[in-house]
Amino acid sequence: MRLTKTFKAFFENEKAGGLLLLLVTILSLLFANSPFQTDYIAFWETNVGNHSITHWINDGLMTIFFLLIGLELEREIYKGELSSIRNATLPVFGALGGMIVPAGIFLLLNFGTPTQNGAGIPMATDIAFAIGVLSLLGNRVPTSLKVFLTALAVIDDLGAILVIAVFYTKTIAFTNLFIAFAIMGGLFILNKRKVHNLIPYLIGGAAMWYFMLNSGVHATITGVLLAFVIPFGDGGKKTSSYKLQHFLHKPVAFLILPLFAIANTSIAIGSDWSEGLNHTNTIGIMLGLVVGKPLGIWLFSFLGVSLGICTLPKDLNWKKIIGAGMLGGIGFTMSIFITLLAFKESGKEVITYSKIAILIASFVAGLTGFFWLKYTLRKQSKKEKTALV
Repeated sequence: MRLTKTFKAFFENEKAGGLLLLLVTILSLLFANSPFQTDYIAFWETNVGNHSITHWINDGLMTIFFLLIGLELEREIYKGELSSIRNATLPVFGALGGMIVPAGIFLLLNFGTPTQNGAGIPMATDIAFAIGVLSLLGNRVPTSLKVFLTALAVIDDLGAILVIAVFYTKTIAFTNLFIAFAIMGGLFILNKRKVHNLIPYLIGGAAMWYFMLNSGVHATITGVLLAFVIPFGDGGKKTSSYKLQHFLHKPVAFLILPLFAIANTSIAIGSDWSEGLNHTNTIGIMLGLVVGKPLGIWLFSFLGVSLGICTLPKDLNWKKIIGAGMLGGIGFTMSIFITLLAFKESGKEVITYSKIAILIASFVAGLTGFFWLKYTLRKQSKKEKTALV
């Protein structure tokens, strides 16, 4: 299987971005638990225009991240790995299992409790971190495994976006929502009239974001909606969609996501931090990401292949699918994002313990996935060398 240039560029950016995320997360945790703790944590809570810096990052800058996700998803559907039903079905089935099983495990422990709203937390996969860990394995990683994990993570993000839109919207101001969709309709008309200049789309997108923010629906959804009204054309380098996607890759990977990671991991870890891991909420998050993800991805992929709906590429086997599932348990960015929405009214303590659970689970998932795949790929490499002798 040959990789397209766009996919290669995407994979390389996510790989470097994932390693940077790891670095800034470690630094943020160190600062938050250093002699500078009070000033450091207070900085992110500084009010700017009636909102904290963290709030502006989460509701403002993260909209740009979701815009990039939308553009990437659109490209995958029209020209990429999801454009062929044959290629798309396996990661689609894997992603479904990777969302349903972790959420089911979480609900099994939390249904009927004040924390049941957190079922969406272990459903998410962090693309940048997952690809960053996979890239550490070098050239031994088969192309089809890269494609499977990337496509699965993109579909996973779409699922997370739908979960945010449907389950984490409390009250709706319908007038503002109507205005936001009216603006989107106007941009869609511009698209159909073949207006390729990006300026009206970006201005319209900013207006959409404002009204969506004041509608009760989470403002970051604007990014995905905007992506699908920006002209895609033939997907070539001269198209508006390609230009914007290409322009956003580096700012998102090297500025927006690191800022999100820094702001949301400024966690003061007290001496009693381990007590918070005994709650059904944190246990559900950790089991969902570490156990539910690989189990769900493998189980649904296996069912899809067994039923003849999907096909398993020749250079993939079930051990590699399990390894990809383990890396899918790196929730980080999206899991923390959903935590902030799910426990908005539950208090800072619940959010802090949930973040710690996500960090621990993501670390365990990344480590086990790395060593599982390293062993599996090394064993395969030895078999291939023996066969050649």
